[in-house]
Amino acid sequence: MSEITVEELMNRMPKAFMPETAEGVDAVIQYHLSGEEGGDWVVTIRDQQCTVEEGSTENPTMTLEADAQDYKDVILGKLDPMAAFMQQKLRLKGNLNMALGLTKYFKLR
Repeated sequence: MSEITVEELMNRMPKAFMPETAEGVDAVIQYHLSGEEGGDWVVTIRDQQCTVEEGSTENPTMTLEADAQDYKDVILGKLDPMAAFMQQKLRLKGNLNMALGLTKYFKLR
């Protein structure tokens, strides 16, 4: 069984989005992932909709930087998000409250 890729995780985000949890949210999140499956992704949450595209954006609400494998481990429940943050495996810039919100806007499992 092959492990899910970062690209697959990103492509699944709009389907896992729970619009009822994001009323009034207007945010642009820049993901900058390094390592083997690294890349840049922009997730926009606006008008109770979620879109994902590859690339970069100017002035995001929040930026998340991580090694792609560490990011996957957090999303797949193999690595505790708070532990990853404390160990600086996940680095956040900008509106840190948005990071807390991300966990409630998406159905992870």
